Amino acid sequence: MPDTPSAASNLATLDAEELLDGISRWVEAETPTSDGAAVTGLIAAAEGEWRRLGAKTERVAGRDGFGDHLIARSPWGEGEKGILVLSHLDTVHPHGTLARANPLRREGDKIYGPGIYDMKAGAHLAFAAYRHLVRTGHRTVLPITFLIVSEEEVGSPTSREIIEREASKAKYVLVTEPARDGGRVVTARKGVGRFTLNLTGRAAHAGGQHQKGRSAVIELARQVLDISAMTDYARGITTNVGVISGGTVPNTVAPEASAEIDLRVPTPELADELTERLLSLKPYDPEIGLEMLGGMNRPPYVKDAGVEALFKQARRCAAELGFELGDVHSGGGSDGNFTAALGVPTLDGLGADGDGAHTLHEHILYSSLVPRTALMLRLLETLR
Repeated sequence: MPDTPSAASNLATLDAEELLDGISRWVEAETPTSDGAAVTGLIAAAEGEWRRLGAKTERVAGRDGFGDHLIARSPWGEGEKGILVLSHLDTVHPHGTLARANPLRREGDKIYGPGIYDMKAGAHLAFAAYRHLVRTGHRTVLPITFLIVSEEEVGSPTSREIIEREASKAKYVLVTEPARDGGRVVTARKGVGRFTLNLTGRAAHAGGQHQKGRSAVIELARQVLDISAMTDYARGITTNVGVISGGTVPNTVAPEASAEIDLRVPTPELADELTERLLSLKPYDPEIGLEMLGGMNRPPYVKDAGVEALFKQARRCAAELGFELGDVHSGGGSDGNFTAALGVPTLDGLGADGDGAHTLHEHILYSSLVPRTALMLRLLETLR
């Protein structure tokens, strides 16, 4: 179980300018998920930084067009269950965003740049906490494994197996996704489901033989209303039909249509319930073919007793450092969903404070860099 923080610590030399310099280097390397080579380039640079600190590193080659993944382990406690620190270095922003839309810059307390908040700052602050341990000659009671993946922004299709494997060897998981709502950490996340609805009708001339057609678009309209009606805010359920397509030309009854659906649910039980409802949909018109594909992409991350105990430890660490730490339940998913679903106590949102994830006003707060690094450091020092 976590220990109460002791009075002794080794925080004196954390320097905000050094932290910002490191974050800036990572932000200047644009890493859209779709460019596996670009992400791998930054992964390689990060690997060099960890190796210079004596960490044992391992690269897992990317596949399916995605970049490599990096594992960096502390040289102590090999073979023991320890702490997994989970990060990603891919972003949603295409190449050119840095030059044209959101250049790296400082405006007062705000530092702007693509991917700086989600989540290059958080990933670098975790590295900086480890660097501080090495510089000061300290070792943590538990060994530390840092896992940095290359495709979190599209659901971690190639890294999920690695994440779950490393989490199964850990006592705790710390996720460096950005802080929320003024510095809060994340202690629960909704599960995320992705589904595709495909409808097959019958084409016919819209004027001469309209009655012989079976419109997939009309069927889609009915199904969209039913799917949208599954949203239940009181139970924390949202269903969103985000993309639709169908038909060929205006004067032909639409022979096909499709929709892409996003599902968010707070518990495993609701995940099962809503998945079954979506996969069991039937067409209104029996002559229309209906196919629903998909399922849960990320399981719900529930604030259980283990997560609560880990959060309380983080609150004690924050109090020692002179600030109050709150928590939030998030509607968005992260790789923390995978680890929490395995029953490993997981604390998310440990990255920098700021705002604007996935937008062109994405930024972090300079004033948060030292406190958030110190919080990560104290968690690494005090977890048992």
